[in-house]
Amino acid sequence: MSVWRGWVPGLVVAIVLVALAQADASHLKEHARKHRILYQLDDAGLDKAKFVVGNIRNHVTGVGGWQNIESLELVVFGPALKQFVQGSMDPALQQTLEMLQGQGMTFGACGNTMKNFSITAEQLPAKSVILPQGGVVRIMELQELGYIYLRP
Repeated sequence: MSVWRGWVPGLVVAIVLVALAQADASHLKEHARKHRILYQLDDAGLDKAKFVVGNIRNHVTGVGGWQNIESLELVVFGPALKQFVQGSMDPALQQTLEMLQGQGMTFGACGNTMKNFSITAEQLPAKSVILPQGGVVRIMELQELGYIYLRP
């Protein structure tokens, strides 16, 4: 009987650990299709802008990398767009944004906000997509296409 006492608890622990490892990775296999993701940023402030691009970076990691993402777009409008003006843009924010754009993220800038704040296309980060229809219209269009909408 003392033989059973020694290895049964160890076997139970091993079974639990295997089950936990399988459960931990299972979220990556739940969706057969790739993710289509839309982030909105309209709140003013550097901390908010850094938070959102950091959130996007963590999101990509959380879903297992870019191979699991069909499309990811950040739509920026209102006072938030001021944080992305070249020349006054925070270097850490710029570095993270450029990294994400280089990996496949689309940075959409609201054309209405650009007019209201006198921001030109040349003042925005390289590869910016100007949204002449406006940021809110772009959000609606992407939601109609089935994008997951996030506004952190």
